[in-house]
Amino acid sequence: MTIAMIFIFLGLLALILTIYLAKGHLSKGGDLERLAIQLRPVDVGAFCNLISASEQQYLREHLPPREFRSIHRERMGAAVEYVRCAAHNASILMRLGDAARQHSDPSVQEAGERLLENGLRLRLYAIQVVPRLYLSMAFPQAGPVPDTLADTYDNMSRQVVTLSCLHFPTHGMSSAL
Repeated sequence: MTIAMIFIFLGLLALILTIYLAKGHLSKGGDLERLAIQLRPVDVGAFCNLISASEQQYLREHLPPREFRSIHRERMGAAVEYVRCAAHNASILMRLGDAARQHSDPSVQEAGERLLENGLRLRLYAIQVVPRLYLSMAFPQAGPVPDTLADTYDNMSRQVVTLSCLHFPTHGMSSAL
């Protein structure tokens, strides 16, 4: 009986996660100009610096333990905010990718499909990375966070520029990233 309840709970959790991921994709609310305004700036280089294992090791070696833990918590908190902004932007870019898939030009359709796939991938990575960042806040000796999220975000940014070059009206989205 208990095992059945656990599976039911996990199924509901998976359903909620799926709805959360699709929320950014399915809600069409607004034109592309309005979506571009909603983008939040993400400095990928700064994010990579915050989660860098070598930077963490340097701080650990050059700061007293109490100060290191305090600074590490602040850095991981900032990294969580970067991840949330990137996930938010991914939901907006997924809408752009969906709009591009409806375009008559096959190259624009293909670019839109890639943007949509990377947006979903980024949102999945964000769901995985945020708990790891919080775990790292609590336990600074925990292993480093992989920078897969930063790579995926960079790919998405390049795909938005590609859509701009293909004459798809991105209305300043590539410059907002």
